Amino acid sequence: MFACLFQSQMLLNQLREITGIQDLQVLQSALNVCLQQHLSMYSGLYCLTYSCFYSRALEVSAEENAARMKRKRCEGSGESCSPADWIRQEDCPVGIRNVGNTCWFSAVIQSLFHLPVFRRLVLNYCLSERVLEKCKSHSEKRNIAFMQELRCLFALMVGSNRRFVDPSAAVELLRDAFRTSEAQQDVSEFTHKLLDWLEDAFQLAANGNNPEDKQNNPMVQLFYGTFVAERLHAGKIVSNIEQFGQYPLQVNGFNNLDECLEGAMVEGDIESLHSDQPVSSGQERWFSKLPPVLTFELSRFEFNQSLGRPEKIHKKLEFPQVIYMDSRYLHKNVDQTHGRRGDVKRLKDQLTVLQQKLEGQTEPDDAGSSDGSGCPQTATQKTPIHKPFTQCRPPMEVPLQPAPHSVTEEELYFVRSCLQRWRAEVENTVNELKASIDKVSQALEGMYSDNSLCQVSYRLHAVLVHEGQASAGHYWAYIYDHANKRWLKYNDVMVTESTWEELVRDSYGGMTNASAYCLMYISDKLPYLIAEDTDDETGQALKGMDSLPSILRSYVREDNRWFQQELREWEEQFCQAQCEEVHTEKPIPEEPQNPEQEPNPEPAQEQTNEVSGEPPTDSTPAFHEEYSRLYELSQEETTPQQDPRLQHVLVYLFQNQAPNRVIERTLLEQFGDRNLSFDDRAVSIMREARSKIRLIKPEDMDMDEYLQWHDDYSMFKTVFAYLLTGLEQYQNGKIREALNYLAHAHQDNSVLLRKGERKGVDQSLIALYRIKCLKELNENAATLFKSPDANDVAEAMTIMNECIIPCMHLMVRDSVSQEDLDVIELIRSCWCSYLGQDMDDSLQEKLSEFLPRVLDCSAEMVVLKEPPKVRKSPHNLCSRLTAVMESIHSTSVVTVK
Repeated sequence: MFACLFQSQMLLNQLREITGIQDLQVLQSALNVCLQQHLSMYSGLYCLTYSCFYSRALEVSAEENAARMKRKRCEGSGESCSPADWIRQEDCPVGIRNVGNTCWFSAVIQSLFHLPVFRRLVLNYCLSERVLEKCKSHSEKRNIAFMQELRCLFALMVGSNRRFVDPSAAVELLRDAFRTSEAQQDVSEFTHKLLDWLEDAFQLAANGNNPEDKQNNPMVQLFYGTFVAERLHAGKIVSNIEQFGQYPLQVNGFNNLDECLEGAMVEGDIESLHSDQPVSSGQERWFSKLPPVLTFELSRFEFNQSLGRPEKIHKKLEFPQVIYMDSRYLHKNVDQTHGRRGDVKRLKDQLTVLQQKLEGQTEPDDAGSSDGSGCPQTATQKTPIHKPFTQCRPPMEVPLQPAPHSVTEEELYFVRSCLQRWRAEVENTVNELKASIDKVSQALEGMYSDNSLCQVSYRLHAVLVHEGQASAGHYWAYIYDHANKRWLKYNDVMVTESTWEELVRDSYGGMTNASAYCLMYISDKLPYLIAEDTDDETGQALKGMDSLPSILRSYVREDNRWFQQELREWEEQFCQAQCEEVHTEKPIPEEPQNPEQEPNPEPAQEQTNEVSGEPPTDSTPAFHEEYSRLYELSQEETTPQQDPRLQHVLVYLFQNQAPNRVIERTLLEQFGDRNLSFDDRAVSIMREARSKIRLIKPEDMDMDEYLQWHDDYSMFKTVFAYLLTGLEQYQNGKIREALNYLAHAHQDNSVLLRKGERKGVDQSLIALYRIKCLKELNENAATLFKSPDANDVAEAMTIMNECIIPCMHLMVRDSVSQEDLDVIELIRSCWCSYLGQDMDDSLQEKLSEFLPRVLDCSAEMVVLKEPPKVRKSPHNLCSRLTAVMESIHSTSVVTVK
């Protein structure tokens, strides 16, 4: 008997190594099924075939997968517990569950899965028994195990009825490896390790006899290319060929992907369109063989030596949907590219000369301007401001410079004629220089755009995005749906349709703390990369379950069967819970009180505004824990990048010394929320909180005061949302929208600050960018007003009437600062300077319409245009605050309170 047990254990160990299934219970269950149906314990213990066992193991694994999904459905991971939200929608891709800091895994796997050529390789991965017998090392067995788990995961992503699948089995294998001596710390190392395992596993299937020969390895064929590195040594060109997979590109110092590639591939005298100084290292690299799938790894992280920690690079980097790799990067075009680089250098030198000439022609305009009579004004002279508008005659002043006593009409006519001729000549010269500059710029832009250098095109397939900092963050992917010609966003369990504009906003960087860290391009010349499976006999496309091998098809059907059973159980439990809820929610009559047994109530203690870190003495452990946590959070230091008040209303109440009765009721309302009752303990806490709320008597709580505190907090979040949206719009070049948000933020924040310093935001940041917006908008309006185009003039009037003037009126009515007065005077001076200039009667009429409102800000009631609604969720505001403040920190260091 002991010998049989020993043999069974040996068989389980062997099967675990062969199949890659690590759970001994799954293996034992599958073994028992096979033995009962096909074998006897004594005569056929070792006759069990791999295919028979693996089929049974997959069935048991499907059952385990269903059980695992069922156990985890309400573990606080953010997924809905409603059965309807668990069911996959028709033609919608499947998401991947985040099982604990695994969003990076989801992004990488989704980008590979939605490459049909790679998906077929994984689903059809198979090793012969001869190869399996030779796999003795730990790494080989581990790689086989990982591939089997990945096959199951891919099969579920193809045919599962679930909206998202659980990757725990595959992820655990990766985590186990990183707990050993192989451990690495950052996500890029995890990703590289994952791809290395895939390469090694496919190597076993491609060429089991010679592990060093990787010519037939599909991973190498798909993702690996070669480049030629050339350098000058002792007067001779020395070159060698190197292989690459994910090609690393630096982000710092470059504006777009082409510049990054030139900086990385050609480190000789590079002449970039946007680079004033060539990079020289004496070495050039040229792609000699491009892979079908070309992956660029953007170096978004660097180590800060002074701070002793890694930092993320938030710089904006643009990349195209289609890139032509033969334009300047292929070794076969070396001579042609070198020749064009010489042309680029010549054109840039020519452009520099033209720009210097243009600056020489326009310098007098910078030094001074001409008034209506053609007489120049020096830069130090200021146009006087006349108030009110009816005072059109300037006051008499003593001339600042010597002047002739009299000028005859003939002399004045002669001077005017000369000035007009000179002005016409200068304008002609300027126009000619501008035309030449445009011509040279167009030649530069088109230097690498002719058809002869646009034959090797690669199309963007996936963009992997990181949001956060170097120490922590979140990952998701944008992947192009080639069949339906659309972009999809894969964010863990959520798969949503997206647009190129949203991708750009999240991926280019420079705007928020989200940016692309990996770009995956695929060759346009190889349609098999994105071609779906077809039936060998009929030639028709195979979709869904039909595209799976039979053994995986059975596995997915079994998992779907368990899922349907789980849904039925859930619906039964849900209906039962609803009945119980209706029963328990019925009003409970109050118990009759016995005056003789009722203790005398203690005298009510006077409420104070002193808040401590200790919760009420009669609070439960859950209340005590939450109260203490939020109080400690309220004591944290406020920095420009984070404000604890945004995280929870109680932090706001603590910092503003709200009455204890307001704080306690707010805490009870939180625990009494029905939406948080997701298990028995939570339901118990919810009921206790509601019972305590019912015990609060009307005389113990001023509800108007309570609601006012919460209204203040709502307005506080609105102010922050307006501020952050305004800053984001400003950085995005949408100045009019930015001013509207900032003006509303300043107005609402003033109301809060009158109630207390900690009730609002420090006005300095709002005021600073409000001034910036006013200056830029006023310059734009002034330029448009002088345009000969009537539409431009109308646009200038709209900017003044709808944006600038209402904001000026509000600034004057508030406690105006010196900086605000300066910008108001700047705007007034700008428009008053038009009074003495020659202009059309229609422009004079338009100027007389709005100039009195510019000069007298108390003449009318002004109402700001309401901005669109903004999101005010705490998580959204916190992450946006961090991103926006970091993006402007280098130019404006402002402490946000």
